[in-house]
Amino acid sequence: MAATRVGVLGVRWLQRAARSVMPLGARTASHITKDMLPGPYPKTPEERAAAAKKYNMRVEDYEPYPDDGMGYGDYPKLPDHSQQERDPWYDWDHSDLRLNWGEPLHWNLDMFIRNRVDTSPTPVSWDVMCKHLFGFVAFMIFMFWLGDTYPTYQPVRESMTWRWLVCLCALTRAFLPSPRGSMPESTRRAGLSTNFTSGEQEAQCGSSISQFWAEAISL
Repeated sequence: MAATRVGVLGVRWLQRAARSVMPLGARTASHITKDMLPGPYPKTPEERAAAAKKYNMRVEDYEPYPDDGMGYGDYPKLPDHSQQERDPWYDWDHSDLRLNWGEPLHWNLDMFIRNRVDTSPTPVSWDVMCKHLFGFVAFMIFMFWLGDTYPTYQPVRESMTWRWLVCLCALTRAFLPSPRGSMPESTRRAGLSTNFTSGEQEAQCGSSISQFWAEAISL
């Protein structure tokens, strides 16, 4: 019992000491001020003018959110434009957010900062881009369907490939270099590289070429 009584007296003494040092209405400096909180929804022109002055706006530019029970109060409804649209060369008080001192913030500012949603106008409208995209996709689907429905092939005969291979082999054999032993001594010393070392090989090459062209024309 004595320990409990001592504890109660100690708590009361601390409360009296705190009251003498800090008043009951004091709060921390990091707390949001009442001027920054939304007030009641303005219903009269005088209330609208007071709310516009509160948010450093002109009366003709001030428009509150609809009073639909979401708790916006008299907070201004700013345009849904991202900070990326603002002039990057202007001397903003807050260059990162591109804001000036005392300027009202968008209710969803965290969504419209420069590293989030970008609502800047594009060189081509979204309607035109979508039309081009879906038009190209539709055209390619049609072409794939057309090629699958009506397939086409090169007109090749059954024996044509083999005859071309025979002609190519004959032409290749004609241009093969002759054995090193049959190359003349003068040509070998001069370091020349030639495929024809005798009249017989030249005649054989000429006949092979003639046969090749004859076979090709007959195809």
